[in-house]
Amino acid sequence: MADKNKKDAQGAKNAKGAKGAKGSKKSGASKGKGKGKVAKSIPLPADYQPRLKKMYTERVSGELEKQFEYKNKMLIPSLQKIVLNVGDGTLHSDSKLAESILQEMTTVSGQKPVLTRARLSISNFKLRQGMVVGCRVTLRSRIMYEFLDRLISIIIPRIRDFRGLSDKSFDGRGNYSFGVKEQIIFPEIDYDKVVKIHGMDITICTSASTDEEALALLSGFGFPFRRRADEIEAA
Repeated sequence: MADKNKKDAQGAKNAKGAKGAKGSKKSGASKGKGKGKVAKSIPLPADYQPRLKKMYTERVSGELEKQFEYKNKMLIPSLQKIVLNVGDGTLHSDSKLAESILQEMTTVSGQKPVLTRARLSISNFKLRQGMVVGCRVTLRSRIMYEFLDRLISIIIPRIRDFRGLSDKSFDGRGNYSFGVKEQIIFPEIDYDKVVKIHGMDITICTSASTDEEALALLSGFGFPFRRRADEIEAA
């Protein structure tokens, strides 16, 4: 009788374990289904090209070739990359702010940013080597052209009291840099979820060898440079 009771108890335990396993499988399947619905994305056509890349191949490159009389088409300037950089000295001590900035940079650029760390220790700023001081992300190829299109068409016109960008911010090697005071000019960022208002540096790197060529390239894309007094009078 005792052996029979033991066997019955073991059978009941096994039955319960089997039911629990089935229930966990069902819940896991339902969770997987929910995740699949969220992760769905619309595939791009095989012949898709960003609007600015198409503009460059069809119009801008030809205008630059005529303007500077290049003998080889490989000398025509083109975009290489766009670098977004955010720096804040309190990131190493404020994990909530660091997480917020990383999320904002990911939302704006469509790529996961990389943390930047201090190279030197500076006692006056309470900074030690290796501390997190910011983050940056580098955009290339299709994502670069799509970001530049949004930057020119939507983001820059949202800058407060905007009167055009300066054409004197080139570095002498065909690269252009400018700063943004508030990250909320990006429409992708939800203002209610912003932890702190911060700025951002945007650098556009080109293959141009001179600033004049880089200026002509960005102007061909419709970059809103500030018009000088002599240009206004000539117009």
